[in-house]
Amino acid sequence: MRAVNLLPRDGGRAQHQPGAVLLTAVLGSVLLTAVLCGWFMMASSGVSDKQAQLDGAKAELMAIPPPEAPDTSQSTLVAEKDARLTVLGTALGNRIAWDRVLREVSLVLPDDVWLDTMSTNGPDPAAAATPPPPGQAPAAPGGAFSITGYTYSHDGVARLLARLSVIPHLEDAKLGSSTVENQEKRPLVKFSISAGLRKAQVTS
Repeated sequence: MRAVNLLPRDGGRAQHQPGAVLLTAVLGSVLLTAVLCGWFMMASSGVSDKQAQLDGAKAELMAIPPPEAPDTSQSTLVAEKDARLTVLGTALGNRIAWDRVLREVSLVLPDDVWLDTMSTNGPDPAAAATPPPPGQAPAAPGGAFSITGYTYSHDGVARLLARLSVIPHLEDAKLGSSTVENQEKRPLVKFSISAGLRKAQVTS
């Protein structure tokens, strides 16, 4: 009996192998192209969304009204108010407690002395609020106190002058004049005294 070989020959396998390789390469190219197209479409969609968001933000920005110009009248009013408050504060800080001054004078007035006239003037608030020139110390606001009266002797004038010098609200009490006037019953001494007002004591 003659033997028959049923297995395919190697030459036939070699003929079919190049076709399979080509088919694999084509399928790989198609798959790669599909992946690249999908990635490109996703990227294009993301860019479109970002562009839409940017366009919406620009539209909102354009819809915002521009800021109004600053109102200079308001700033002028604020500056005037601050200036008035400064002047008022200076005036209140330099005001004189006249009731205290008069009460203290009445407490130290000797029994044998009586007053004829009294004049006072406080510091000028406008002058106190004016800044001094550069390089100069601010001037203390001035205030004056002066009295005239009568007593029976020069000793009474000296006692009054000594008592006025201890009043906290007064300083630098000085005798202006002291003269004897002959009256019908007995001689009298007419005097005039002036003093300054202490800034540290007259404020309240």
